[in-house]
Amino acid sequence: MEGIATQLRRGISRQFSTGSLRRTLSRQFSRQTSLDPRRNNLRFSFGRQSSLDPIRRSPVHDELFAVPENLDTTMQLLFLACRGDVKGVEDLLNEGIDVNSIDLDGRTALHIAACEGHLEVVKLLLSRKANIDARDRWGSTACADAKYYGNEEIYNVLKARGAKAPKTRKTPMAVTNPREVPEYELNPLELQVRKSDGISKGSYQVAKWNGTKVTVKILDKDSYSDPESINAFKHELTLLEKVRHPNVVQFVGAVTQNIPMMIVLEHHPKGDLAIYLQKKGRLSPSRALRFSLDIARGMNYLHECKPDPIIHCDLKPKNILLDSGGLLKVAGFGLIKLSKISPDKAKVAPGIPIDPSNIYVAPEVYKDEIFDRSVDTYSFGVILYEMIEGVLPFHPKSPEEAVKLMCLEKQRPPFKTKSRSYPLDLKELIDECWHPEPVARPTFSEIIVRLDRIVAHCSKQGWWKDTFKLPCAGSERHSVPFKEVRKDKVGKPP
Repeated sequence: MEGIATQLRRGISRQFSTGSLRRTLSRQFSRQTSLDPRRNNLRFSFGRQSSLDPIRRSPVHDELFAVPENLDTTMQLLFLACRGDVKGVEDLLNEGIDVNSIDLDGRTALHIAACEGHLEVVKLLLSRKANIDARDRWGSTACADAKYYGNEEIYNVLKARGAKAPKTRKTPMAVTNPREVPEYELNPLELQVRKSDGISKGSYQVAKWNGTKVTVKILDKDSYSDPESINAFKHELTLLEKVRHPNVVQFVGAVTQNIPMMIVLEHHPKGDLAIYLQKKGRLSPSRALRFSLDIARGMNYLHECKPDPIIHCDLKPKNILLDSGGLLKVAGFGLIKLSKISPDKAKVAPGIPIDPSNIYVAPEVYKDEIFDRSVDTYSFGVILYEMIEGVLPFHPKSPEEAVKLMCLEKQRPPFKTKSRSYPLDLKELIDECWHPEPVARPTFSEIIVRLDRIVAHCSKQGWWKDTFKLPCAGSERHSVPFKEVRKDKVGKPP
């Protein structure tokens, strides 16, 4: 008996619960505790577990075993419900304990009582407005638990109250041991996707996670039986999980143990660079330089990832997001399936179509050849051209025709913007970035050095009036003043 008490104290005394918050915040705190495995590291493991929990344990019962005094109120409530102590449960509820308090796995006292077959406890909890359809981490309800453990009387009581036994279906990424649930796993009940938006196949949409706006990608239900779609989902998730940089989109978490499966990213209300360029057209030199540095820093981080570089292969304005502070963040990497040839060389996987209208695609990709990370440098050059010219290359020709000119005939569009409006070095950098020969293209680390040099030179010469905010490591930025081009200045800038 003493051993059981010690194990229970060690197993659940550190649980995070709404009951413990009640003492310090409010007796009216009614919201369930967030199911966040990064914050809660243990679970209520005494007695029968969820009907959908892949681990099955033999229940331990000891009527002489008293509730340890050092437990927080949520764990006391769950333990008393497990033991069938109607009076004890009632006393705790009378003290103001939230009837819907949950443990790490999202299990309430109603779940526990339904598993153990304690009818009177179930009736008491229902009379105190327990959430009859509350779901635990694996999606099980009290009704499903009662049915699974053969507690027919409780099952009938819950059904009579309108409870629904959910249809259960495991995901392709479901783990066999709860301890193997990834740290990034989110509780799907905390994600609110507007029903009016529908579920778009493989697309991102806005949702709310615990009151915070996020961007959610929901895996289409038809993809669960498609190994290729599941592998692509896993690959994207693996890349997002390991990247951390101010100029790369931030990964929030994912839902992999429940259906629908989802990837959750930070939300950017200002949209992407494509929308921004469509509205603004040609950018000022200072903004074009700042944006290009943001992109270059994000891409340099991806290319320097270990053990192997992350080749984007689809870098374009639509995959570059703009945050509320005006910072650009690279997104959309890992979406194109590649066949790795070597650690730094790859090829688009067989059967993956190449968009013939994608003006940002490198010639090697367009011609279905083996390529390296320099394909992203090529795309960067096209983006930089678009920012300083305000139009796509070879405008107003169709994108398909322009792609053929650039990828097959090795032609490059002329610069129509007046030469004195932009540093000559910037245009030379563009020419190197979209060079037909991959070996001639600079790396992003070299691009950053050259952009920094251009910024410093232009600042020294006093070309522009608007303030250029130089991106740097961390969240800080240094302002470098610029002056507008003097009307009487003739010729190209030095």
